[in-house]
Amino acid sequence: MMNQKISLENNLITEITGSSVKPAAGGAGGPEAEAAEAEKENIVSERENPALERAVREQLKIAKKGTIEIIREEDLEQKIRRSIEEKRPLVIKLGLDPSAPDIHLGHTVVLRKVRQLQEFGHRAVIIIGDFTGKIGDPTGKSKTRKQLSEEQVRENAATYMEQIFKVLDREKTEVRFNSEWLSKLNFEEVIRLASGTTVARLLEREDFTNRYRKQEPIGLHEFFYPLMQAYDSVHIHADIELGGTDQTFNILMGRTLQKTMGQEQQAAIFVPILEGLDGVEKMSKSLGNYIGVSEAPEVMFKKVMEIPDNRILRYFELVTDVHPDEVARLAGRLDAGENPRDIKLLLAENITELYHGEEQAGRAKEYFLSVFSGGRLPEEMPQICCGEKEQTLLDIVPRLIENRVVASGSEFRRLIRQGGVSMNGARVEEPGAPLKRPESILKIGKKNFIRFVWDGQDKNDIE
Repeated sequence: MMNQKISLENNLITEITGSSVKPAAGGAGGPEAEAAEAEKENIVSERENPALERAVREQLKIAKKGTIEIIREEDLEQKIRRSIEEKRPLVIKLGLDPSAPDIHLGHTVVLRKVRQLQEFGHRAVIIIGDFTGKIGDPTGKSKTRKQLSEEQVRENAATYMEQIFKVLDREKTEVRFNSEWLSKLNFEEVIRLASGTTVARLLEREDFTNRYRKQEPIGLHEFFYPLMQAYDSVHIHADIELGGTDQTFNILMGRTLQKTMGQEQQAAIFVPILEGLDGVEKMSKSLGNYIGVSEAPEVMFKKVMEIPDNRILRYFELVTDVHPDEVARLAGRLDAGENPRDIKLLLAENITELYHGEEQAGRAKEYFLSVFSGGRLPEEMPQICCGEKEQTLLDIVPRLIENRVVASGSEFRRLIRQGGVSMNGARVEEPGAPLKRPESILKIGKKNFIRFVWDGQDKNDIE
């Protein structure tokens, strides 16, 4: 993967500058020789200023926590060292897609990394792609994305801002809209920018290739998206850009354009996609496997406790600020046979505390242990108002599916056969069992509670 990305970057440089990346002089050359030379310099530097080198290593360790890849790590190390020496914060670029306003833990993987770098004094520049959002990034999409109106982009951006500052340090964050500079480019400047790459190169992107082969429309304007995102890096003089692997082409284009325009190239930090509560699929609101950053502390805590045991350490790495050394110690405890549930309780408390504070996280933990370990009914639970025709458990199966309590009627019947469904504290034996009035409280599985009442009856009136 590393060689493929370096090759892609070199190809982009060749197209724009007319020359390829030259090997280092003196024999073997290439990344290996550069790394060896950098190591020699580090040894000399550490002898001269050990405190500086310890600080550099600590920042690198935090920057690398949970990441897939850094291009180029030696560039990032050099930037960090110079930043400390000159007491100048690095400019961290993060572009946000304004097409979807709601944020869950999956979105915070990259935000959390930005915040960790802010803790060292670096400055984040959040770029809201109001101009590029009107085009829509085609990355990973099989057909042209719907273009957003300026009003839609601004509304989504406002919602984004309310949520991202649950993670980012507001005092070290600058929010910019890329229409500030992209809308001011004249046609001559746009043509000059476009002359730096070719259609053949853009068609190498998998999403474009697939659409081209299927003879699906590809708008000419879509080709400008990676160029515009690259120009964002030039305009703000980005030192670091963060993004997912789906943004590899766009971020490397930013490095290339910076080099072409005489700027120092940004380091690229790529973060992985977070799996949802099922431990398999990407966390997504549409799949129902998400943890929202604005959810109630009790709900957030309970959801974290639902993740599979084999994802505990991954969540520690990607969505917490727990130090890498401590994560390694937790891994050791799991390897030594400690109950994963105990480590998961630490995870749930840590994540809940990040968004609700220590006191609320402690209460959420107590609530979880009393309800889901102690057998007490939760004080609050989803409530569904039934009609007169809904008299048996089978009658309410569509409601359970609609509220994502079960996936299907067959799953509900299987849970009943396995003894996983109770009504008002009594185990349910038959799927056609009559509902209890004035209320039926179902416990489905270990942690799902739902209250059924009838039309005209408020839950506060139930004795």
